[in-house]
Amino acid sequence: MRIVTVCGVGIGTSAILKTNAERALDRLMLEADVTASDVDGVAVAARDAQVILTSPELVDRVRAAVAGSHAEIVVVQNYFDVDEIASVLESSIG
Repeated sequence: MRIVTVCGVGIGTSAILKTNAERALDRLMLEADVTASDVDGVAVAARDAQVILTSPELVDRVRAAVAGSHAEIVVVQNYFDVDEIASVLESSIG
C-alpha cells in the first residue's frame, strides 16, 4: 500500500504528516510506504497510491492535480493529532 502526504511545498508540513501517518499506521498495526509531496508533484508522486493525505486548504488543488486517479483523498484537520490520523486511515484502509 502506498500513501502520499501533501503540503504546499512538500518539505515541511507534509513531512510532519508523513511521520505522524507512520505512527498512526504502527498503532493500527498496518504497513504502508508513506512519502511526502508538494501539490505540484502530487500527480506523479501519487500515481500508484491508494491514499492521499492533505489539509482542508489544499484538498481542491490536490483533487484537480490527481483527477482520474483511483487514490482516495483524505483530509486531515490537525497534522499533529496522531489519533485523528489513525481514525481517518482506519476508515479509509482499515
